[in-house]
Amino acid sequence: MATSSLLFNNRKELKALALTLLLSSGTFYSQAQSKALFQSVELTSVNSFTRGAEGPAVDSKGTVYAVNYGKEGTIGQVTIDGKAGLFIELPAGSVGNGIRFDSKGNMLVADYTRHNVLKVDMRSKQISVFAHNPEMSQPNDIAIDSKDRLYASDPNWKEGTGRIWRIDLDGKSTLLETMGTANGIEVSPDNKYLYVNESIQRKVWKYDLNVKGEISNKRLIHEFPDFGMDGMRCDAEGNLYITRHGKGAVAILSPEGKLLREIPTIGKLPSNIAFGGNDGRTVYITLQDRRNMESFRVENPGREWKMSKVK
Repeated sequence: MATSSLLFNNRKELKALALTLLLSSGTFYSQAQSKALFQSVELTSVNSFTRGAEGPAVDSKGTVYAVNYGKEGTIGQVTIDGKAGLFIELPAGSVGNGIRFDSKGNMLVADYTRHNVLKVDMRSKQISVFAHNPEMSQPNDIAIDSKDRLYASDPNWKEGTGRIWRIDLDGKSTLLETMGTANGIEVSPDNKYLYVNESIQRKVWKYDLNVKGEISNKRLIHEFPDFGMDGMRCDAEGNLYITRHGKGAVAILSPEGKLLREIPTIGKLPSNIAFGGNDGRTVYITLQDRRNMESFRVENPGREWKMSKVK
């Protein structure tokens, strides 16, 4: 009787010890995961893109696309298993910048040299002009809402000014705003706000966005004291991820403009940004000084990634 009781107690102690070790190892694993967040690593080799590396976007299969792979006027791709290569060459004279995907899976590319937004059929790789406006200086970056309407930033670098355009489903463009050097542009997850940053002025603006795609109630939510800004994306919680061109960082702002964190990048000239990966929590950025792409993990999935899964 005493022997079996002792055995039982030992078993209980062994179980308790095993549980303690399991919980302990889980804690260490969780801490290791936490440390892995916000740590940028190289995604493609240095010099795989040109100095015009820009405009990453991710399709429904998790493939990442960015402009100027190998040479100007191209679009490169990086599959979800990390294989980089050329996707397409744009028409002669066209050079891409921002990229977005619409709800039908078409790729939309800001062609700043030809004042176009191009549409790419992803199956046939057929390229057509979706929108053209010779009054635009660019366009530069583009954002897309839940109705597939586009919003394009249009900086005039020489004058230090810029504009915001809305591009409707028929390709017609409407001027929404004149401002400073409009660059990064994004729609909030609930489609109620439009965010635009000004690179030279270092300001981030927030507008109310109504169901007709009209903007109002412009207000300043953040102003950086140094360095420039470029691409900008929202996560599913509405936080803004902004590339800090020259600082070598990605800033995360709350929807109200509070600086939550800055993530250091390997390169000093991050240009643009997108969310993807199996769970939408991998961030991809283009670097113009190292002419490549980097990636890092974050806590929340991207707005467009989550929107695509809902559809």
